[in-house]
Amino acid sequence: MSGPATVSGLAARAEALDAGDPLARFRGLFVDSPEVTSYLDGNSLGRPLRRTADDVRRFAEDEWGGRLIRGWDERWLDLPLELGDRLGAACLGAAAGQTVVADSTTVNLYKLIRAAIELANADPAGPARTEIVADTDNFPTDRYLVDGIAAERGMSVRWIDADPLTGVTGAQAAEAISERTAVVVLSHVAYRSGYIADARAITALAHAAGALVVWDLCHSAGAVPVELDAWGADFAAGCTYKYLNGGPGSPAFAYIAARHLPALRQPIQGWLGRRDAFEMGPGYEPADGIRRFISGTPPIFAMLPLTGMLSLVEEAGIAAIREKSVALTEFAIAAHRELLAPLGVTLASPEQAAVRGGHVTLEHPGFRELTQRLWARGVIPDFRAPQGLRLGLSPLSTGYGETLRGIEAIRDELARSDAGLPV
Repeated sequence: MSGPATVSGLAARAEALDAGDPLARFRGLFVDSPEVTSYLDGNSLGRPLRRTADDVRRFAEDEWGGRLIRGWDERWLDLPLELGDRLGAACLGAAAGQTVVADSTTVNLYKLIRAAIELANADPAGPARTEIVADTDNFPTDRYLVDGIAAERGMSVRWIDADPLTGVTGAQAAEAISERTAVVVLSHVAYRSGYIADARAITALAHAAGALVVWDLCHSAGAVPVELDAWGADFAAGCTYKYLNGGPGSPAFAYIAARHLPALRQPIQGWLGRRDAFEMGPGYEPADGIRRFISGTPPIFAMLPLTGMLSLVEEAGIAAIREKSVALTEFAIAAHRELLAPLGVTLASPEQAAVRGGHVTLEHPGFRELTQRLWARGVIPDFRAPQGLRLGLSPLSTGYGETLRGIEAIRDELARSDAGLPV
């Protein structure tokens, strides 16, 4: 175990970093739990804003209670597009008219993958594109969807056997993508290791082969700058309850490049994606633009926390948020090296900040059993089988001292286990 001098050195460093943090003013805007001393799971569920309770109350009293059904015509019908444009500008590098807030990540990915397959096979004179390219270490939803859609369409899946530590490389993508590829489905930031894929290069590889790409941005949005338009991206989807603090089950988002919108066929044709939804006509004619990607009634109430959080992201700026994210993960890695590595804990995230997202994953055989003990003492990391502990450090709500307290607790619990002390 590291000695007192090391611990005091880390503590002094954390104190100095917190004191000099240009984003420190945002930390007090989030709700703190009196039972939690170190929240290290912002990459799974972000803390709520203090203003959210008032936002919900005002909405219930003034808009829902005051305007009642008139709210749809006055504001609510356009809210998924307005929030989509704000999200696109603040976090996704997407010009207006290409992003919508709706549904869940799973539903949006399903829509996008199905639409991409049809679009890729739209030219009857072109090659039959019968393959989907995906990787074996992607989040389960992505893999399950790819399997299911391939079965529905009589297609096959070309699996990239990704190293969890390094993620999908450009060389692996180049080897997997061919003229048979309809769509490539990958995560920009790997959910286990935090590895950042080279989205620009992989997108270019797919396009050179005539294929399309769907990017999963769940672990990117709000923590890692994304440049969908500059990448030449086709489609993307992601959630809003991680670094965007939208709350449990908050609606997801979908991006469709403007060039694809006129030809896009909505695979889940719902009433609100119709050109004139309130005509209630006999046939489906898609609306113009990104609105055609909406299927059913938008979850307006569930969008309220995201509205408040986007204001913070816009004020802070995604570049400053990324700078803080890098500094937090660098500090966590340094603390791991001094406090945890001597106890057999290994780093399962990239060392290089340029290819590391907003979380750090550590591995140890005892972490599964350890997690519940940490939670009981108010330290909340995230366990991922078989032996990974993810430290999700949300830049606007997490401080360096809080990060150190969590890592010290991990050290203490491991030391107790190694010493055979009662837990």
